[in-house]
Amino acid sequence: MLLVNACEMQAADRTTIEKLGIPGLILMENAGRGVFENILRRLKADLYKGTIVIAGPGNNGGDGFVVARYLYLHNFPVRCIVLSEREKFKGDALTNLNIIEKLGIKIDYITSSLDNIDLKKLMNLNALNCGVIVDAIFGTGLKREVKGRFKEIIEFINNTCAKIISVDISSGLSSDNGLLMGCAVKADMTVTMAAPKVGHVVYPGSVYTGRLEVVDIGIPQKVLSQQEAKGELLDNGTIRSLMIDRPSWANKGVFGHLLIIAGSKGKTGAAALCSLGALRSGAGLVTVAAPQSAMGVIASILPVEAMTLAISDDESTGEFSHKAAEELSDAIAYRKKAIVIGPGVGLTDIAVSVQNEIIRKCPIPIVIDADALTAISRQRGEAGDGRGGDVSFSVLKGRIASTVLTPHPGEMGRLLSISPKEVQADRLKYAMELADKSNSVVVLKGQGTIIACQDGRFSVNTTGNAGMAQGGMGDVLSGIIGALLSQGYDAYNAARIGVFVHGLAADILYKMRGPFGFGAREVSEMLPNVWKQLCPVDCDP
Repeated sequence: MLLVNACEMQAADRTTIEKLGIPGLILMENAGRGVFENILRRLKADLYKGTIVIAGPGNNGGDGFVVARYLYLHNFPVRCIVLSEREKFKGDALTNLNIIEKLGIKIDYITSSLDNIDLKKLMNLNALNCGVIVDAIFGTGLKREVKGRFKEIIEFINNTCAKIISVDISSGLSSDNGLLMGCAVKADMTVTMAAPKVGHVVYPGSVYTGRLEVVDIGIPQKVLSQQEAKGELLDNGTIRSLMIDRPSWANKGVFGHLLIIAGSKGKTGAAALCSLGALRSGAGLVTVAAPQSAMGVIASILPVEAMTLAISDDESTGEFSHKAAEELSDAIAYRKKAIVIGPGVGLTDIAVSVQNEIIRKCPIPIVIDADALTAISRQRGEAGDGRGGDVSFSVLKGRIASTVLTPHPGEMGRLLSISPKEVQADRLKYAMELADKSNSVVVLKGQGTIIACQDGRFSVNTTGNAGMAQGGMGDVLSGIIGALLSQGYDAYNAARIGVFVHGLAADILYKMRGPFGFGAREVSEMLPNVWKQLCPVDCDP
């Protein structure tokens, strides 16, 4: 599903009005009706308590006036609070303001700070007599920080007990990146027009959006497509379109041999979980390469379908020795189609050196996770910013085959020499930055996982839940993506499919067993059910 920013949406609006001749008044009518219908479908009981439509000075306010009219015409109690002088309204918004005035809908104008005690009383009185607040203050074009009476009223809205519905986007959110412009309405539901916006689905905007509904207001899909938006919201239809048919005549060799370089003493589970993700995602063959001293434990917990390769190690640390790089290079050269490196490998100086050497020289697609990401982050360039030098990505930039990085916010922070908090404050920006610097596909894990491609494209995932906040989940994901690479998927598609199905498996468990308490192994066990959903087949013998 297309994911657009403010400029792309505004361009689509202009094209529809100016080139296709569809009047803006019709688009506004469709928008307001769509919001009303969604409120009626989900919150009908609350509407009988009354609704306050809080409107700003632009077209978003005009959409709100249409909502107020439909509520009035369906005999629901409604009143409006307008945060602008009446004289500032023009065009389609003014037309709809005139209509609700003639209908006799109660309108209060607030044009100054709420320091005035009478205005505070007005807001309190209204809030005590409503079940729904419609936020129609700011739309997708907001570029400045929210201040003054707008900030005060947004904070007031967030402290009410009413159900909050935002028109197009929560007022105060940036539609381009989901950042708060000082403060934002925390909606229970957002009804947006024509297409989801980036700010709806990228953290922290996703927290303020609530349930997201998209309504068709009359902008043709081809007009949206002409904007050449780089963003995409992953859904079942998108993922199905990316799937490659698995021919009935195929054998294990057709689906590739994946090498997983994972595990060390005390970190043996990572290798097993990674292999489970790979085997249950269609890899033809899976070999786990791990330090000799840890291999006994790893072999005992691996799926029986997985093969093993013991690699030279330092018995005192249980991690790779200097000889490991040569042995692993030989293994890669023998008919492997892709590799996963990093889960539980360890971070001694030698293990770090081995991982970086393998990454640099590997001639086939690679998924880099966990300890291998940290190993890269320890390769520093010239000092110059007071932090001892930024990370050197030379081990990645010289690669001839595709690369997928799968950091969580902490690993991302180490790679970009910033804090995890900074990463979380602008996830899309930093995912795109790392993709560019590393010449890789980047999977920034977390709520609304972002998949960023070095060519500027990005996807935001819609599956997954808080029950996945548990060790081992990332190991399974790396195995899934590695298996897809081994089957011939390109890096961006492998990452998009892998992230989506990983989250969908967890969502099935969430519904079956509850919001938490399931583990990474159980997520891997659910994968065949997910593949069946995405690739319907006749299962009769």
